[in-house]
Amino acid sequence: MRRSDRSETGRTLVETVREALRDQIVSGSYPPGARLPSEARMTQEFGVSRTVVREAISSLRADGLVEPRQGAGVFVLAPPAPVALPFQNIDFVRISSMIELLELRTAVEADAAALAAQRRSPAQEEKIIDCLREVERAAKAGEVTADADFALHLAIAEATNNPRFGDFLSMIGSNLIPRKALADTETEPVAREYLDVISAEHQQIVGAILDGDEDAARATMRQHLKGSQARYRALLRSSSVGKV
Repeated sequence: MRRSDRSETGRTLVETVREALRDQIVSGSYPPGARLPSEARMTQEFGVSRTVVREAISSLRADGLVEPRQGAGVFVLAPPAPVALPFQNIDFVRISSMIELLELRTAVEADAAALAAQRRSPAQEEKIIDCLREVERAAKAGEVTADADFALHLAIAEATNNPRFGDFLSMIGSNLIPRKALADTETEPVAREYLDVISAEHQQIVGAILDGDEDAARATMRQHLKGSQARYRALLRSSSVGKV
């Protein structure tokens, strides 16, 4: 007989294991820096397969709660500082598709940043700097920053000197910036605290590119887009809780 992939609560087994581990992490049973039990131990504890355990861990990793370390196990990360959501009146139905797009962007733009660090010309450096300054100027002036944000990412893609990267971003357009794609209006106010976080991440990315540091450029762009994923996953999760 095939074992059901759902628990008695109606959740999938992956969801059940994920939420149980999340509760243990949040409660402090597994504090930051602690190592989670081995796969073998968790399969026994929860009565599930290794595949279920791995998928649950993968979900927690996407949320920034744990970090697998090769040969050492899975370790709990310190919770990120809470960041105010950029807006409140949004269509929750579109959040899942935006998270999917952020995952795709992470795969593409992390390598784009690394290539930009290797291949950018002096003129492209200047354009990247100008775009960064425009994002920061708009933020300080209380203006909408989504278009300037898109221009910065596009300038980095163009600095790869592989036109396909720029084509990819241009095909999606400025709606690849989540706060523009999900907001009810283009002029909806965005919390300054949120923009400060984004600004710091942008500065790290641009700094790595200007330094010609391929690995740092890739890592900082990946961190930037993974951070966005985590914020919108939290928003999606909170919307689901509110509907229960």
